Amino acid sequence: MDPTGSVDWQGGAIFRPVRTGNAFEETVERILEAVKLGVFGYGDRLPPERALAARLGVSRETLREALQSLQVAGCVESRRGRYGGTFVTYRLPPPDLGELRRAVQDMGAELEDALTYRLVLETGAAEQAARRELTEEQRVHLAQRLAELEGAATEEYRQLDSRFHLAIAELTGSHSLAAGIAESRMRLNDLLNAIPVLERNIEHASQQHRAMVEAILAGDVAAARRATEEHLEGTAALLRGFLG
Repeated sequence: MDPTGSVDWQGGAIFRPVRTGNAFEETVERILEAVKLGVFGYGDRLPPERALAARLGVSRETLREALQSLQVAGCVESRRGRYGGTFVTYRLPPPDLGELRRAVQDMGAELEDALTYRLVLETGAAEQAARRELTEEQRVHLAQRLAELEGAATEEYRQLDSRFHLAIAELTGSHSLAAGIAESRMRLNDLLNAIPVLERNIEHASQQHRAMVEAILAGDVAAARRATEEHLEGTAALLRGFLG
């Protein structure tokens, strides 16, 4: 379902036209972003080649080369037949605190910058989503994303969490803002995935997620900002805690 009203939408924050001269490389990057952020999870089918190539603004030949490279890397699988297509085979690696520390060292001073950038973008997105007159399809879409996250198994929690936050970004109606949020989440993706999924943290995050959705659906701009800010600051504190 499309949060802007079109039932065939998925991945709008990531599957936007390629703008650089490196069409192949950027196509690979965009598809990997969609997979790693959980827009398409394990076993999901990617959009048909014709539609995906048009969305990315690349030739079908370039798209096929990118998909072939990702298949060799074990991230996707092409299947033939009536129910064929390209399916996601990528699975998130298990949490690894050693990997977390290595990723933080690689980021250096950029970590706090990335956390601040995420906070500003996502609180702003929640405010804007709350300001808009949402359609019934958009409201159902957001509720479904919340339900998926609340029912997530431990191994799929991080990806469904990203999918939930990107759904809010799409509700703003701003492709630029949604793309910025997708980019900011990718900067922190490896760090967040390396944090062990703690039951108490999931319970707390679930309360915050529900408060965010309730505020957005009620059109309560201030409450949407407060709930989002509390949630993101909690995630940042957890990240810093594991690094301490």
